[in-house]
Amino acid sequence: MTKAEIVAEIANKTGIEKVTVQATVEAFMETIKNAMVTGENVYLRGFGSFTIKKRAEKTGRNISKNTTIIIPAHNIPAFKPAKTFVIEVKDHVNVK
Repeated sequence: MTKAEIVAEIANKTGIEKVTVQATVEAFMETIKNAMVTGENVYLRGFGSFTIKKRAEKTGRNISKNTTIIIPAHNIPAFKPAKTFVIEVKDHVNVK
């Protein structure tokens, strides 16, 4: 499902104009992104958590040059779905 499809679905369910829904969805995503950039986790009860995971420094290989490189420690965004979300998806997928 694309962002445009999500906007269309919300507009159909709520009766709100697509332009307004588009702005709301964009603002929602921007708010989550800005929070995570500043180091905050975002928790949406019943949906899931957007968290920051820390990756330790590690040694990697550049196989084209046959050299070893150091990959510095860094943070990456991650999403962990809520337990109810996981159960609902599992139950629905198994029915099909």
